[in-house]
Amino acid sequence: MSIPHIPFAEGEAKLDWLELTRALADGHTLPKAQIGDTFLYRDPDTMLTRSAWIDGLGIAVKTANIFPRNPERGDPMINGAVNLYSDHDGALSALVDFHLVTKWKTAGDSLLAALRLADPDAREVLVVGAGTVGLSLCEAFGAGFPKARLKMWNRTRSKAEEVAARYAGLEVVDDLAEAVNRADIIVTATMSSEPVIRGEWLRPGQHLNLIGAYRPDMREADDEAMRRARIFVDSVDTTLDHIGELMMPLADGVITRADVVADYYDLDAFKASRDDITLFKNGGGAHLDLMTSRYILDKWQG
Repeated sequence: MSIPHIPFAEGEAKLDWLELTRALADGHTLPKAQIGDTFLYRDPDTMLTRSAWIDGLGIAVKTANIFPRNPERGDPMINGAVNLYSDHDGALSALVDFHLVTKWKTAGDSLLAALRLADPDAREVLVVGAGTVGLSLCEAFGAGFPKARLKMWNRTRSKAEEVAARYAGLEVVDDLAEAVNRADIIVTATMSSEPVIRGEWLRPGQHLNLIGAYRPDMREADDEAMRRARIFVDSVDTTLDHIGELMMPLADGVITRADVVADYYDLDAFKASRDDITLFKNGGGAHLDLMTSRYILDKWQG
């Protein structure tokens, strides 16, 4: 039997954002994942391997080969793939495009939280950051909140305009403070090490969804935002001790670990009232890559 090789365009054509969030929710009803990351280096190149095993779902090994000099030759900086293995006998089940899994895992992770924590009648979604993730967030949140207007802010307006040219109906805004205050949902995907979202701009009933920070020296929301919000994460294990968004305010005593209400292994706790400001930190993790890859394979096989 041939092993499926699922490329980006053909695989994506079969996917649905709301279906993915249900698959992620179902994945968290299974036994907790075992996860592990491995780094190999050859200056200036890096190989990152992220692995996960969920009893009842299977095994995934996601490899990202990061070659910073590739763009000088007109090649992508990052290449890789996800190897998906059977939980029954460990045999290879599929080879899935790296970028397909990463796109849908990242945006779907944040959409699941927003569907649980944000006002279901949200009328305005603000995307902060106009990179590749910003476009996928427009697609995901457009599907999840079809009645909402989508707006985007980026430090360089021209980049946001490029995204707007690819996503019909997206409005580019210039005043970040005003845009944050007006929005019902704010979702950020920047590479900032200094906060871009200030707590003083927020109001009760809003949902703030943070994606961009992934290192200990990075954060997108300031202490006041953390102090005012009810905090949720996708995984306690991949966020609290690893990402500056939480590490810094925890170290400074702005918040305590008890202020983190729940992660996805307690999805029933993902509830909010109109008086709450909710904050979700998307930390990712190989277990989410596994859940996403399994969803992609299931749709591929029809």
